[in-house]
Amino acid sequence: MAASKPRTKPASPADSRGQGDELHQHAGGTHPPLTTNQGIAVADNQNSLRDTPRGPTLLEDFILREKITHFDHERIPERIVHARGSAAHGYFELTRSLEEFTRARVLTEVGVRTPVFTRFSTVAGGAGSVDTPRDVRGFAVKFYTREGNWDLVGNNIPVFFIQDAIKFPDLIHAVKMEPDRAFPQAASAHDTFWDFVSLMPESMHMIMWAMSDRTIPRSLRTIEGFGIHSFRLLNEAGESTFVKFHWRPKLGIQSTVWDEAVKLQSADNDFHRRDLFEAITAGDFPEWELAVQLFTEKDAEAFPFDHLDSTKIIPESLVPLTVIGRMVLDRWPDNFFAETEQVAYCPANVPPGIDFSNDPLLQGRLFSYLDTQLSRLGGPNFHQIPVNAPKCPFANHQRDGHMQMQVPKGRVAYDPSSLQDDTPRETPEGFPSHATAPDDGVKGRVRAASFADHYSQAGMFFRSLEAPEQAHLASALVFELSKVETVKVRERTVSHLRNIDDALAKRVAAGLAMPALPDPAPTATPAQDFP
Repeated sequence: MAASKPRTKPASPADSRGQGDELHQHAGGTHPPLTTNQGIAVADNQNSLRDTPRGPTLLEDFILREKITHFDHERIPERIVHARGSAAHGYFELTRSLEEFTRARVLTEVGVRTPVFTRFSTVAGGAGSVDTPRDVRGFAVKFYTREGNWDLVGNNIPVFFIQDAIKFPDLIHAVKMEPDRAFPQAASAHDTFWDFVSLMPESMHMIMWAMSDRTIPRSLRTIEGFGIHSFRLLNEAGESTFVKFHWRPKLGIQSTVWDEAVKLQSADNDFHRRDLFEAITAGDFPEWELAVQLFTEKDAEAFPFDHLDSTKIIPESLVPLTVIGRMVLDRWPDNFFAETEQVAYCPANVPPGIDFSNDPLLQGRLFSYLDTQLSRLGGPNFHQIPVNAPKCPFANHQRDGHMQMQVPKGRVAYDPSSLQDDTPRETPEGFPSHATAPDDGVKGRVRAASFADHYSQAGMFFRSLEAPEQAHLASALVFELSKVETVKVRERTVSHLRNIDDALAKRVAAGLAMPALPDPAPTATPAQDFP
């Protein structure tokens, strides 16, 4: 990597467009123009179209929709990501009411047990891969509430690799097995993954977590879960409060070390699934606390980072956790395919009183999950599969479609109508589900300057680890990068590590036998220390 002086001036909107300039800086040779499938040239492949830098993603972004739609339909019928999963039935019990903040009954009625179906999964491998690779774990909970299904779909890591959903297909293509050779399976220790993340400084915080012991868990019963994004809670008065969701295992967080994970993989490809099955059938039911971080718009404005940025956490020193309930998993599915394989989660499924933020990664997920399910489960009636169906009454004017199992009666399938007195109608008792916010009318492919700090929290996480954990993380980086054949990719990654923690960078460089330490990667904003 060519030496360059780090930029320390405050980030401007141009600086925070994304990583396009850096991508072009490192590109060599002659590249054809990037276009849509219709041949339309793409000027910005890093950012979704938004009405303001921190505003919601716009439906008119045909580049995002084409890219995500094509990606969603790449695999039939296996999930593109999170293909290998294990799940169980159980219940959620609220122990502390949030009535001050939300009218969602699942979060206001203390003592009520709401049925849940929770699925854990690896991300990178296919359905036939193993349970124990170094990988992020999906943590998805379907609450069958009395006001409709609520899907809290997250991971066991509180942050993510990218800031904008338009980059998700690129991330997954990079981490999946390389397309010309079909390996490695379920592993990130290869060139295409590290090439991608070394060109995406925003990924560095997630890399710290991914290379830590959190991604080689001892058991699915000992992982945390995170909703990742900021959501909104809305109370009866329509007042909004931001919220982040956290699942904390009753057994505590437990991990293996790398040598143990390798041995477990050799001995039992189904180690985590078997462990969960045996615990539940023995009556040793896994349990998690649900905790929340609650904060206002004013609180968020004072944070030294942007809470809409999915590559950032909100430190508990700024917003403490409040435990509000518990989840117990007490029943194994009766049939793996009918339930664990066919369950369909979507973060857009929320009951009245829970709303979305303008997080650009969340905005893309609200579209992507439904589109994927239409393909993977054969059509628009996947919600009628028992594991997906609400346990409360539901009625609308949607009709027909592949695998329609209901038999609607009458001649009216539209609204408004006057021919029947028993057709579904909108009701004045309905509650507005969405918060309102002012719109300044500016639109463009921009990323807020407040998203430009990619290293501060990565360094904070590394320095929060104990010495053995830091050693494990450094060893993981050395191991994975030692599998990368392209020297400039190794050097580029270490240049990012220098902005995270110089001692870590030197340790990794030494482990890779680098002849010289690369210069630090250019930065759009200087690193900060958090309380």
